[in-house]
Amino acid sequence: MPDTAEYRAKLEARLEELDERLHEIDDELDSHQSKDWEELATEREEDEVLEQMGSSGKAEIAQIKAALARIEEGEFGYCVKCGDEIAKARLDLLPQTPFCATCAGRN
Repeated sequence: MPDTAEYRAKLEARLEELDERLHEIDDELDSHQSKDWEELATEREEDEVLEQMGSSGKAEIAQIKAALARIEEGEFGYCVKCGDEIAKARLDLLPQTPFCATCAGRN
């Protein structure tokens, strides 16, 4: 069984980082109010990039919250599909992952 305290700290730190980034993205999106059509077009292109970053951030937040819930339930570090233990090296890279390498490769 993995050291859940270590992973909890990593996950909570990443969650805080993502939350801060999403607030910055929201602030940036709210600040675009240009009346010039060319500037507005450029801002809209930038907004699309920011919105995509926000979407991926929200998806990662959901994954992190699910991982924290698995820690609370005592199920962290085990594949949600097959039940095998997830390799430490994989958890070190992707602490929020719910899948072992084998099951992740099947998705």
